[in-house]
Amino acid sequence: MTYDRYVTICNPLMYPVIMNNILCIQLAAASLIIGIQVTIGLIYKIFTSPFSKSNELNHFLCDVSPLVQLCCGDTFMIETLIYVFATVIIAVPFGLVLGSYGKIISTIMKLPSATVRAKAFSTCSSHLMVVTLFFGSGIIVYMEPTSTHSSGMDKYSSLLYSIFIPLFNSIIYCPRNRDVTAAMGKFLQKWTVP
Repeated sequence: MTYDRYVTICNPLMYPVIMNNILCIQLAAASLIIGIQVTIGLIYKIFTSPFSKSNELNHFLCDVSPLVQLCCGDTFMIETLIYVFATVIIAVPFGLVLGSYGKIISTIMKLPSATVRAKAFSTCSSHLMVVTLFFGSGIIVYMEPTSTHSSGMDKYSSLLYSIFIPLFNSIIYCPRNRDVTAAMGKFLQKWTVP
């Protein structure tokens, strides 16, 4: 979506040429392939390690960090892989998103009309808010040093990026849709008017 916003605002006349179906499929496939490879690598490394007798996770989700806590062998390599993968999958894309939005904002500031600038900021602000919430919670969970790692905080942070961010996503984006706003207004009128 960030690349889509970047092309829309910074290169609008070339949008149909740049953002074609082939590029969209390539971007989705690259995300899928990278995600699968990283997941398989971590799963292999974790499940070839010896586990303690306890098989109870103190967590809401079967995530990497709680599984590593159950390992009774040396987990240095697994933790190093988690940080490397978190950097590749979380920090680098987040940096690219912020860099793209820096370029978008500089382009928006050059627009002649205040109305056009407000519309462009409105288009991008909701996406930037969702991306920041998602990547921010992912950085907190996966890139926090082991010495300061709190399993209680980790549990709630994982809820943030797995449940609440998708919920916020719909809350943030839906009011921008006129049909959703009209339906929400009718629904609220029905319940508030006696």
